[in-house]
Amino acid sequence: MVTTIQITENLQEKLNEKKIFDRETYEEVIWDLIEDTQELSKETKIELAQSREEIKQGKFHTLKQIKKELKL
Repeated sequence: MVTTIQITENLQEKLNEKKIFDRETYEEVIWDLIEDTQELSKETKIELAQSREEIKQGKFHTLKQIKKELKL
């Protein structure tokens, strides 16, 4: 179902500022904003904690190291 909503020019300007690319729809902008405010899932929180621990242990590669390994 498609519907229309009324917004002020001020809000429209703010939504335009949030667009990543010119042809992005207001719906896409609004979904991005909603996603940014949602709580992270339990699984994501666990994965972030594991990643932080790996970084503390030095288990990572810098972009410079990867480029060197790939001879880029």
